[in-house]
Amino acid sequence: MDRKEAFFNHITEGYATKGDYITFGSAILDGETIKDAFVKVPLKTLNRHGLIAGATGTGKTKSLQVMAENLSEKGIPVLLMDIKGDLSGLAMPSPGHKKIDERHAAIGLPFESKRFPVEILSISEQDGVKLRATISEFGPVLLSRILDLTETQSGIVSIIFKYCDDNKLPLLDLKDFKKILQYVTAEGKEEIQAEYGRISTASTGAILRKIVEIEQQGGDLFFGERSFDVKDLVRTDTEGNGMISILRLTDIQDKPKLFSTFMLQLLAEVYSTFPEQGDSGKPELVIFIDEAHLIFKEASKALLSQIESIVKLIRSKGIGLFFVTQNPKDVPEEVLAQLGLKVQHALRAFTAKDRKAIKLASENYPDSDYYDVDETLTQLGIGEAFVSVLNEKGIPTPLAATLMRAPMSRMDVLTDAELKQLIDTSRLYYKYNETIDRESAYEILNEKIEAINKKEAVEEQKKKASKLSKSTSKSTRMNPILKVVTSATFIRGVLGILKRVI
Repeated sequence: MDRKEAFFNHITEGYATKGDYITFGSAILDGETIKDAFVKVPLKTLNRHGLIAGATGTGKTKSLQVMAENLSEKGIPVLLMDIKGDLSGLAMPSPGHKKIDERHAAIGLPFESKRFPVEILSISEQDGVKLRATISEFGPVLLSRILDLTETQSGIVSIIFKYCDDNKLPLLDLKDFKKILQYVTAEGKEEIQAEYGRISTASTGAILRKIVEIEQQGGDLFFGERSFDVKDLVRTDTEGNGMISILRLTDIQDKPKLFSTFMLQLLAEVYSTFPEQGDSGKPELVIFIDEAHLIFKEASKALLSQIESIVKLIRSKGIGLFFVTQNPKDVPEEVLAQLGLKVQHALRAFTAKDRKAIKLASENYPDSDYYDVDETLTQLGIGEAFVSVLNEKGIPTPLAATLMRAPMSRMDVLTDAELKQLIDTSRLYYKYNETIDRESAYEILNEKIEAINKKEAVEEQKKKASKLSKSTSKSTRMNPILKVVTSATFIRGVLGILKRVI
């Protein structure tokens, strides 16, 4: 048996599956694509999370697009974080190309042009279905971790939530939370202190500054009603294709705090909403986080800890998470260790630091008799990647340099007219884009403060009237000494004395 035949058997046996699967492409040996040596990932292992990494221009986004298409085709809903704004083309079929036909001929797969059901979402001023959440849905613990509060400050946030629950004050948006922060250190200070203990003005000021920071990054658009129901992410169309929800994030690349806030809340909401599923035949939902380093860039230790916990636990709900980034080191080691699927596109070595990063990246892959991983990582072409997945028994498959299949949908963005039409025909657009500002803590506390101010004004008027009354009675009442001096008896006595003296 020659080397090529042995390699073919090595790949086909290593990637054999009993259940349903997705085909990524065909394996490469010594620069040659081995036809029909298919590299596949079992659907049942896609809730074990994964990583798509590689230098700019190596094909990461197209690999993400291929995965999203094939998941949708299998009836699995997908959520994509579109940071660069280049994924909307999933809604339109590929126009095809000679090079695509050549690629698929080398792989051994027929090429099919196809469009997929797409929903455009937004958490900013961009058009799309608005994703919102209320302050109450975050809860005191998650909100404190997002704001990176101290233990004392977190305790104050818990007190505020308890006070609002006890007094039926809905916390819906940031202005509600800002108003209650001001209230507990001013008009409501005595009431809060009597019921819950003393609250430091310095601590509430620090919390308020953190809230303003989130607000300046666009948090005022994200917090509020109507809250997005995460069950709307797991829909299928009439043909049974899973809905691909694309969250447009092109205008928040410089707002990592808001992005981290949204992602953590979304994952927490998904975790609390979906039932335990364990290892089933396929995942309920797969989430792709493009430019994943934005989540971890400015995250505090508490926030990282929360993300790590959710990554570990959420797979039991049938949810798969895939991080897309330029270098694996962008993802914390604790998270990286939880990832079962890795698609590593080429890395470029321009400096000693780059070479060191490539060395570290190569250590994350199984040993191979067919590849020098360090060297091959720098020589992979566009649309080629090292792939390692978990088989149905949870064992890593053989490492395979893979010629990735081409996307079935358009590898370009929608035009403005196409995007508008897609949004206008959305069933969710009119459900979530109505602005609701019902009576909440802000309005109730304003009324309460107004009543307190009126009461204080009335009491102040009473005090002034009382002082004026006392002053008037004092001025009209005759002095006792003057009364004696001016009395008739006193005058007669004085005159009698003067008469005798004279």
